[in-house]
Amino acid sequence: MSTQPSSIKEYIADCARLVDAELDRLVPPESTPPESIHKAMRYSLFAGGKRIRPVLCIAAAHAAVGHEVAGVVPVACSLELIHTYSLIHDDLPALDNDDLRRGRPTCHKVFGEAMAILAGDALLTFAFEVLARQGNAKLVEELASAAGTVGGMIAGQVHDIEGEHLAPSAALLEQIHRAKTGALLKASVRMGGLLANASERKLAALSRYGSHIGLAFQIVDDILDVVQSSEALGKTAGKDAAQHKITFPAVYGLEESRKMAELERQRAHEALSEFGDSAQRLRELADLIVERQA
Repeated sequence: MSTQPSSIKEYIADCARLVDAELDRLVPPESTPPESIHKAMRYSLFAGGKRIRPVLCIAAAHAAVGHEVAGVVPVACSLELIHTYSLIHDDLPALDNDDLRRGRPTCHKVFGEAMAILAGDALLTFAFEVLARQGNAKLVEELASAAGTVGGMIAGQVHDIEGEHLAPSAALLEQIHRAKTGALLKASVRMGGLLANASERKLAALSRYGSHIGLAFQIVDDILDVVQSSEALGKTAGKDAAQHKITFPAVYGLEESRKMAELERQRAHEALSEFGDSAQRLRELADLIVERQA
């Protein structure tokens, strides 16, 4: 992979090709029995996601040491496996009940609810198999914590479900999204740093950066759900309001939400002050997260 493509979009595409090729190699082909589960897993995994979490992992590893780090792509793949599992389960009728994801019918609409549940379970399980092969227990612990019930992704999902019956508040909003979205994004950069044996100082800086981009990502997601179409988003627009979700626009309004996203971008940049040029891609990713339109 070229370390200096001409644009951040080329860098993301370059990383995504590496990740997709490795995922294709790692995940059993559709012809492997039982064929039905492998078809469902691959259907959602290769549905055209942006691969932002794996890219953050790769960029963070480079930022920590100033060069490419051996073994980073399989580690990055584990993040995408977890992310895709979470999307399959989020879309189920018992949770967000969505028919569209990444511009195509959701997994349960194509394969049925039972197979979609199992496909999510399989991707979750396989993520830790892939990560365990790297022989680094700290990486396994980091990913498990980020996906778990104490400040992790599942905790955020629980807070989100229970929040549908509560009055919107700033405290509950932050509790939901620092866990539901932010935890895995923060883990993405931390895992890159851990793999690269980053110093405690650099790992702490990457953690701060991850916290800020995690919150920025969700703020922008909430804004886009209000202002964009389903076609542009690749998922059903307006679902948050329809389901009485606690969102940043619902609590703060659109204009204030935009200001908050910009502030998180600035804080993400500040967190990288000691890295120099090696963290340029992380800075560009923070900009992209805030400026994206889908």
